[in-house]
Amino acid sequence: MDNPASLDQFDVKIIEHLQREGRCSNVDLARRVGLSESPCLARTRQLQETGVIQGYGAEVALDKLGAHVIVFCEVTLASHRSQDLRKFEAGAARYGEIVECYNICGGYDYLLKIVAPGVAHFQALMERLLDDELGIAKFSSRIVLREPLARREVPLRVILGAKNSWE
Repeated sequence: MDNPASLDQFDVKIIEHLQREGRCSNVDLARRVGLSESPCLARTRQLQETGVIQGYGAEVALDKLGAHVIVFCEVTLASHRSQDLRKFEAGAARYGEIVECYNICGGYDYLLKIVAPGVAHFQALMERLLDDELGIAKFSSRIVLREPLARREVPLRVILGAKNSWE
């Protein structure tokens, strides 16, 4: 793991606000976090340059785009050598429908989040993954029925700990 970034109360406030309002202007951001514009912009740029802020993007409402299915797929590989893990990860990265991929410990090796136009498309995707001979020994799928909670913001204050009780 990389060394954690050293953040102060203003950095935390900047990140928290940008998680909620990524399109805000620097003027608005500075006002919201209690800094003047120039130091706020410098801090934001520093957070971007160090990779703490990785990017900005639009949050898409899939239900407004028509029919779709979200599937969580548990994948177990036949071999756990590092080159086999890399081969699977590179293969999975070729498919845009796989929007998240986690290498995990436990009963299986990877958890994939897949967004597809329907179950038939998902099934065809899994067949292509198997045909690609990426080392998949087995997989199990869970189709999402609804999403009662979705937080896009990471809990900064929880992750950074109570020792940094910023307000």
